[in-house]
Amino acid sequence: MSVHLCLILAGHFLLTALPGVAAALLGARLGVRSVSVLLAIGMAATGVLAMVAFWSYYGSRMLGETYSFVVFGGSALTVGSSLRGGRIDPGLLRQLATPLALWALGSVFLVCLGFMHGGSESAIAMSSSRFSGQLPSDNDIPRYFSEWFYLHSHSGQPVYPPDWLASDRPPMQVGYVLSQRVFGDDTTALHYQIIGVILQQMWIVGLWALLLAARVGRITRALTIVTVLLSGVAIVNGFFVWPKLLPTAMLLAAAALLITPMWEETRSRIAAGGLVGALFALAMLGHGSSVFGIIPLGLLAAFRAMPGWRWLAVALLAGLVLLAPWSAYQKYGEPPGNRLLKYQLAGVPEIDSRGTLQTLADSYGESGVGGVLHNKAENFVTMAGGGPMVNRIEIAINAAESGHVSTSLAEVRNVIFFYLLPSLSLLLIAPLLMLLARRRRSQRPAEWRFSLICFAVVGIAATAWGLLMFGNETSRAVLHQGSFLLPVLGLVGATCGLRAVFPRFAIYFSALASLLSLAIYVPALTPLQGTSFSPLAVPLTIISLVGFVAVAFLWPRGSAACAASQLATAP
Repeated sequence: MSVHLCLILAGHFLLTALPGVAAALLGARLGVRSVSVLLAIGMAATGVLAMVAFWSYYGSRMLGETYSFVVFGGSALTVGSSLRGGRIDPGLLRQLATPLALWALGSVFLVCLGFMHGGSESAIAMSSSRFSGQLPSDNDIPRYFSEWFYLHSHSGQPVYPPDWLASDRPPMQVGYVLSQRVFGDDTTALHYQIIGVILQQMWIVGLWALLLAARVGRITRALTIVTVLLSGVAIVNGFFVWPKLLPTAMLLAAAALLITPMWEETRSRIAAGGLVGALFALAMLGHGSSVFGIIPLGLLAAFRAMPGWRWLAVALLAGLVLLAPWSAYQKYGEPPGNRLLKYQLAGVPEIDSRGTLQTLADSYGESGVGGVLHNKAENFVTMAGGGPMVNRIEIAINAAESGHVSTSLAEVRNVIFFYLLPSLSLLLIAPLLMLLARRRRSQRPAEWRFSLICFAVVGIAATAWGLLMFGNETSRAVLHQGSFLLPVLGLVGATCGLRAVFPRFAIYFSALASLLSLAIYVPALTPLQGTSFSPLAVPLTIISLVGFVAVAFLWPRGSAACAASQLATAP
């Protein structure tokens, strides 16, 4: 950890956040007064601009570089113009500054925690082993393809060793990286790692928008976002920068518009349909497993109240505009582009010439009814942990009793990493406590109602996930083969549910869960050879975490109504 790394972090945070800030401020100038909607607009804008960057660099390097400078300059001018002359209410600006500050502090915290034991000179390797056992090279794939398209544009067909095509993986994170490539040479991949952490930490903005829209109490909101920040889900998958939490951020922003009291107003405004469609499409362009999050969000919104056909048409159009170019590239630019579909839905990792439907028919036909039922049952058992989790826990206990703390921690990390329910850690007890104390729910009805909605989303998503994943050993419902919306909303629902029935106990219990998570993930179990402890990283980690907690809990009082209502007041 060094001053140079801190400067890189500051520079890339500015480049990542500036377009979103510009879009949110422009929305405020046009009359939007809901903080949740403005945050969703800002997040969608960054994703759309990242995709345009991808296609610009695919056209030519000169076009891409020119576009990057135009976006930066245009965003800066938009921010300056919007802030000049008091055109936006200062109270609204303060509310928008809160999630921006949380995003920045959360990014600093995770970067410093990740590099606490050194390794910034080997960033990709460090992120693959810092918080878990040795993970695959998925975190490096977007970097590889971003470098390829930066250097070669549309010439040739890039292949990530041994045989991954660019068309096999959605390109949104590649687009974000390309949009900033011109501002710094990345010979050590440190710039890419920093950008990746910032992008994964965008879940903070999406979750803040959701919590505001849900109208939960100020303490509940702060407690929830701190609990998620310090969870194993956010720590591991935020530093190991495969594009998993980035699409989750887009889904959280969409959830703010769909599964909260805002839906009554959202469904009546055509423009909101376009925003939801764009967020869904961007989530899919981040990772295909986002479909498991889209299904429950869409179903719950429709169950509450169907929007008009014009709203649906605009949402569909926005999604198609974003998805169609990538689908065309997969089919015509670098076919077949269906490897992940066959991998997850048909359980076939090998490359062959069969189409997706043919592969599905063959796999299900070969398994037979009994085999299919067994596979689906295995998916649901896997979500709960099943036998493998029990074995890991036994190993962890035996190792701890023998004094092998590192082995014990490694097994605990593996349990949290692989399985949906264990990823909630101590907060797994929340639903049971909610059931036992359900008569107390009237004390905090907003928290209770939102908690149940979160659990409903997780339940529907898990059902769809378990049924759609093929379920053999290759394609089983381990956590990283699904959408991280599930564990995030599981943590959110558990925290809000505890606050609904045991307000004070929820604070202490969530704090305990967070401290336990820090105890699990602070140590470096397998430090890279040649790395050493970084004294600067420790105070920066503490300061950024304390700052995050302070900002979350000191968010301005009395403004929730403005934050979660009034989509627009423009004439």
